[in-house]
Amino acid sequence: MDHLPKEQRRAPAATKSKSRKIIKHFTDVHGLPCIEKIVSSVEDTPEPIGTDITGSIPVWIRGSFLRNGPGKFEIGNQKFNHWFDGMALLHQFKIAEGRVTYKSRFLSSDSFTANKEHNRIVVSEFGTITMPDPCKNFFQRFLSRFELPKPTDNANVSFVTYKGDYYVSTETNIMHKVDPETLKTTKKVDWSKFIAVNGATAHPHTEPDGTTYNMGNSYGAKGASYNIIKVPPTKATAEDTLEGVSVLCSIPSSDKSKPSYYHSFAMSENYVVFIEQPIKMDLLKIVTGKLRGKSISDSFLWDPTLNTIFHLIHKQTGTVSAVKYLAKPLSTLHQINAYEEDGFLVLDMCASDDGEAINNYNVQNLRKSGEALDEVYNTLCRVFPRRFVLPLNVDQETPYGRNLNPKGSATSVRFAKNKVFCTHEDLHGEDLSEYGGLEFPQINYTKYNTRPYRYFYGCGFRHLVGDSLIKMDLSGKRMKVWEEPGLYPSEPVFVPSPNATEEDDGVIMSVVITPNKDKSTFLLVLDAKTFAELGRAAVPVNIPYGFHGTFSATA
Repeated sequence: MDHLPKEQRRAPAATKSKSRKIIKHFTDVHGLPCIEKIVSSVEDTPEPIGTDITGSIPVWIRGSFLRNGPGKFEIGNQKFNHWFDGMALLHQFKIAEGRVTYKSRFLSSDSFTANKEHNRIVVSEFGTITMPDPCKNFFQRFLSRFELPKPTDNANVSFVTYKGDYYVSTETNIMHKVDPETLKTTKKVDWSKFIAVNGATAHPHTEPDGTTYNMGNSYGAKGASYNIIKVPPTKATAEDTLEGVSVLCSIPSSDKSKPSYYHSFAMSENYVVFIEQPIKMDLLKIVTGKLRGKSISDSFLWDPTLNTIFHLIHKQTGTVSAVKYLAKPLSTLHQINAYEEDGFLVLDMCASDDGEAINNYNVQNLRKSGEALDEVYNTLCRVFPRRFVLPLNVDQETPYGRNLNPKGSATSVRFAKNKVFCTHEDLHGEDLSEYGGLEFPQINYTKYNTRPYRYFYGCGFRHLVGDSLIKMDLSGKRMKVWEEPGLYPSEPVFVPSPNATEEDDGVIMSVVITPNKDKSTFLLVLDAKTFAELGRAAVPVNIPYGFHGTFSATA
């Protein structure tokens, strides 16, 4: 018997019709400053240059703060359409003895090389479809419309590690091994040469022993499947890359021809948590995109009539839980943390109630000004940190129609044999709304990932990109903020201090972009405990706003 209230069995339909003519507004903000220079092309700086230090950089910090993101938005006289399409530019802030040097290098991907050689865009990206080569005759150009798009190897999303080596990654099947010292590309690595997947996320999770988990899709005669991937912690030889990788399990997509898009996933001590959200990828549209002159981004759709499904996969056995945990439709790119406690899996994430945002980040939108810019921002749903609590011990004795979670305001209600409906608890107070919500969450990952924790850090979004840094304290849901008008900080990364005894002993690093001033971007270092500014290292070159980074410590 189905004990779930009727209105929760299926998510309520959105007020918007299927026609895209009706535009939803989530905020009413006016007077946003133009940030066009945040998405302007720059030249790379492959040789290290000095920086101008204000304040002081703690002398105990030794290593490289590595960042990834788009750095070139035009090739010849052709322009990329989407922020995610720009050519990958790798950055290194090398820190030692309180001093900082900076260098950057464009990723030597096949996409970058081919585009540069032809002086035009020859490899399609997420939001940009390549046009037929004008040098070909009409018949050749016509036939090229029927070719499947070649997957890009423009790995511009993040730095990740496998078996102790650094890679740059996007969401296709190609990664590049990179020397973190020189930023040079040393090897191209194709996931599909090792396991049957068509790509992998740019956000793997790593165990203390170095074992790494990731997710990737596969497409076969029976439709699309989501695969949980396990990479061993060590190399057998110095040349090893993904040798020994295995597929822990495959989960069939609820809709065989329209799998859900996912940017990342969560991991607790014993489980991988896959969030099947109602952002769908229409595979038929993707396959026929070149014929129709449409990019991959045009094949993404938000279906608010569908619930979100949480799938739990046991890391040791690869067994997928028979229990499906459902929630109202939500959109999530980044999870904060997940851990098990008292028979429950606590899942914290940044989420919103609308999944249309991904297509709003076209380059032309980011370059708008005045009322047109305000309109783009106001049609984006705000993202906030949320907690879901999933009961792990659901069996035939578990009661129906009753909240199973004894702590907090998140609810978990069994409504069918193997189904639990969940509602979230907000991990913030009303004051976070003043800062536009929170994204790019980070924690003290090494010590507290998969464990109960107290603090997380992120960017506030009173603009299309982060315009403040926020420290959230789950004890009392209090927050600390760093902000300066006209400055746009990127994802905060936590670096623990030597011999740290408390969770927030350490510093926060963020690259702050200054679109209103020329050549004045800087590396910001905050005391993670007090959120007071310790120092900044100004770079005498322009840097675009990037995506993700990591800190590589050296002895």
